[in-house]
Amino acid sequence: RGQLQLVIRVVGADAEVGWILLPVFSGVAAMTFAVFVGCTFIAFGPAFALYIFTIATDALRIIFLIAGAFFWLVSLLLSSLVWFLAIQIPWNNSIHTEKGLLIFGVLYSVLLQELFRFTYYKLIKKANKGLLIISQEETVPLSIKQLSYVSGLGFGIMSGMFSLVNILSDSLGPGTVGIHGDSPQYFLASASSKLFQ
Repeated sequence: RGQLQLVIRVVGADAEVGWILLPVFSGVAAMTFAVFVGCTFIAFGPAFALYIFTIATDALRIIFLIAGAFFWLVSLLLSSLVWFLAIQIPWNNSIHTEKGLLIFGVLYSVLLQELFRFTYYKLIKKANKGLLIISQEETVPLSIKQLSYVSGLGFGIMSGMFSLVNILSDSLGPGTVGIHGDSPQYFLASASSKLFQ
């Protein structure tokens, strides 16, 4: 059960060559590593391809992608804070109260995320006008459609990472999914659901 290393040659957009060393395990660990890599690429492969082919060549797009991901994180932080405060209030522990609290938490979280998305849209519209003022060109560096696409991809990538990171860490083992009558396609279904998120 030794550990080998797989070397992959990577050529960047500016033709610089880099190397990635990936651990390759033998035995059972190789199966869990294969599930992890496969599910990761199923879930994030299209987003990674969109990033490489449409965003990675422009520094301004990368900045807006990271800002979009940051806005999603802030909305998640505020949703978590409200949820934490809501469960600290001494409610009567009936099933109706718990169900109502759960419905409130979900609705509040979704509304807050959409509010942050709209706020970010307004912010990038203002930033786009500011970029036009300081730009030496007569046209806007990025159109509002490009900015919306880039920031939406940032929102989606960060949302997918938070929804899938625990499942992917479980795919590395130890343990076997499906041994107690559960679906053996759990990891594949989870990765596919992130793909369409």
